[in-house]
Amino acid sequence: MRKIFILCSVLLCQFLNGQTTGQEKDSVAVAKVDSLVAAKARLKAAEKAAAKANALAIDLAVAKAKIIAKYKADSLAAIEKPKWVQNNRAGVDISEVTFVNWNSGGSNSISALLGLNSSLNYKYKDFYWSNKGKIRYGLHKQEDQKLRKTEDIIELDSNVGYRQDSLTNWFFSAQFNFKTQFTNGYKYPDRKRAISKFMAPGYMFVGVGAEYGKDMEKFAFYFSPLTVKTTYVLDQTLANKGAFGVDPAVYDEAGNMLRRGRTSRNEVGILVTNYFETGVFENINVSSKTSLYTDYINSFGNVDIDWLVNFDFKVNQFVKASLGSHIKYDDDIKILTPTDVKDKYVQSGAKVQWKQILGIGVALDF
Repeated sequence: MRKIFILCSVLLCQFLNGQTTGQEKDSVAVAKVDSLVAAKARLKAAEKAAAKANALAIDLAVAKAKIIAKYKADSLAAIEKPKWVQNNRAGVDISEVTFVNWNSGGSNSISALLGLNSSLNYKYKDFYWSNKGKIRYGLHKQEDQKLRKTEDIIELDSNVGYRQDSLTNWFFSAQFNFKTQFTNGYKYPDRKRAISKFMAPGYMFVGVGAEYGKDMEKFAFYFSPLTVKTTYVLDQTLANKGAFGVDPAVYDEAGNMLRRGRTSRNEVGILVTNYFETGVFENINVSSKTSLYTDYINSFGNVDIDWLVNFDFKVNQFVKASLGSHIKYDDDIKILTPTDVKDKYVQSGAKVQWKQILGIGVALDF
């Protein structure tokens, strides 16, 4: 009996123990399900927060990109904005010599040279238009002599160019150049017979071609296979003499004029020009401008030369010195040589013309 009771007690305890473990298992399972749901909820919340953060980052990146693009556009517009740039320089060079009780002898003299250089340039993207003007006039007065002209120049330049893109430094170009003088020129001491006047001569070049230059203000090379050169001699007296290459007047055997001299002459040919400027030392610049022209029809290969070299020495902001050399050769300009007969000249062939200028003075930029 006792054994049966003990056995029943043991079985009852095991039964009761089994019931308790099942309930705990159910509780654990429910807790795990709740944790999983909470984790999923937290994950969804985190994903939503991350999505919002990503959207905000994208919005910030887009806004930043728009700001940068607008800044770049404004900067490029400011850089490439078409505009005219004007520069002017006026100067005067003076030299003077005075002798007082100078036993070696000498003559008092004074000379002055006035100059004005002006430029007006336009540039936008791959298009440019450059315009330059130059005026120079010089006088010299020596003791017991009247005033003499030493310099007289009026020159205008205009240059238009266009290139296909910024990868090349070659431009399709068209050029215009005009030269003449202000007052009469004489072969001193003869003051009665003028050998040149305003628009006698006057030279005009108009042509199209190609121009190379990375920095046009410092270096430029221009080649034109088609340039028209027109020489004007608007003074009829000089035109009748055939001055500067125009057709002279035609006379009969009795000396009666049959046809007046022509006042202009046209030529078509090749033009090559080059401009170069650089600094040699501090405050010392050198510039060179060369022009070569030959006519297709009349004496092809006979080259007209115009070569100007200038050294500019800058003392300070206003004071400067200059040394210049100008060489010219034109087969159409014949040299007049005096004869033994007073006021009689004979015409000889063309010769090299050279002019050298040295001066110190004041220059003002405005």
